[in-house]
Amino acid sequence: MQPIQQPIQPKSQNQTLMPKAFDFAGKLALKKQNNLYRSRKTLQSKQSVLQTVNGQSVLAFCSNDYLGLASHPSLEQAFSKSAKQYGFGSGASHLVNGHHQCHDELENQLAQFFGYEACLTFSTGYMANLGVIDAICDKNTTLYQDKLNHASLIDGALLSGAKLKRYPHNQYDTLENWLSTDDNQVMIATDAVFSMDGDCADLTQLSNLAKKHDSLLMIDDAHGVGVLGEQGKGTASHYNLNANDVPIMMGTLGKAFGCSGAFVLASQEMIDYLVNFSRTYIYTTAVPPALAATSIQALELVKQADDARAHLNFLIALFKQKAKELELILWPSDTAIQPIMIGDSQKAMSISKKLLEQGILLTAIREPTVPKNSARLRVTLCASHTEAHIERLFKSLQTLKNEGSL
Repeated sequence: MQPIQQPIQPKSQNQTLMPKAFDFAGKLALKKQNNLYRSRKTLQSKQSVLQTVNGQSVLAFCSNDYLGLASHPSLEQAFSKSAKQYGFGSGASHLVNGHHQCHDELENQLAQFFGYEACLTFSTGYMANLGVIDAICDKNTTLYQDKLNHASLIDGALLSGAKLKRYPHNQYDTLENWLSTDDNQVMIATDAVFSMDGDCADLTQLSNLAKKHDSLLMIDDAHGVGVLGEQGKGTASHYNLNANDVPIMMGTLGKAFGCSGAFVLASQEMIDYLVNFSRTYIYTTAVPPALAATSIQALELVKQADDARAHLNFLIALFKQKAKELELILWPSDTAIQPIMIGDSQKAMSISKKLLEQGILLTAIREPTVPKNSARLRVTLCASHTEAHIERLFKSLQTLKNEGSL
């Protein structure tokens, strides 16, 4: 009789042995060596510009809470009231029995506000982009995307099996040359506001190109809705475009709206199509009804936030003026995203660390999120920042420049 082999025991109770072929430790070590290792900081207070992170009080310039709604009292009240009325968990996917009247009402109000026939809500912006592109595109589709598009748009293309062609950033002459020789069914997808650069796509040019070459246009307006355009209707509104000009628009509820989740705006036919073919919608538990109800309240706040948007624009102009005085290199952006270009990843990390020592939380962004040798300090401004906050930031940056660190 063969002896029974005992399983190999880990060195400690909490240590899991991994197959040697998967060199996780080596890959992590390489990340650290190249100054690309990522770790998390723990927020211990409400989301706001004044935070407690890892036990330290900081002034934060890295939140996408553009209108300062994430901890707005009326949203807290709406969430509490809705949770008591509807409970918390939705219990199922939308197509089983998780679709609540709150989801219906939110979708109807979003469609009406943005001027589209219909709307579909998703758990996240990432899932929305994946779900739309994978449902629409296949191997017979050519999908044209801006080189600096968000990862979710790129991953959606890869998942769909479409032929992906990425044109140089905002280079529409190149795009038109490609479109003019393409006989496939064609879709164009782009960020409306580019998340790491802060500049905008020229949606007027893209809409004209899409119409001229019988292409379907989709925009990801995660960083535009709530902030740009009339009443915060987004980048398309900023360009005076409508649903006929931009047939598919994705927006998020987790940034300027201060909530969580995402939505897709399109024709009723397209929304019906997504309900039947979008896997990230069909096979996902619906967001809690209380969260959908809170998002309805957030929409009302966004509509009434003209003063906050005006203050945010004042802060953007002030920031750019002070950056020019300090001779910092900025990316050409007129939005709340203002990247200070550094280049070297190690230097960007060092500056971020030194700022944190002065109580300023400002994240360094490195590859692969941005191209190699284009590391930056990605400043995001919020309406809840004050002029004094901007002064404090630049006082710290001036100190680092005097030291030769910046």
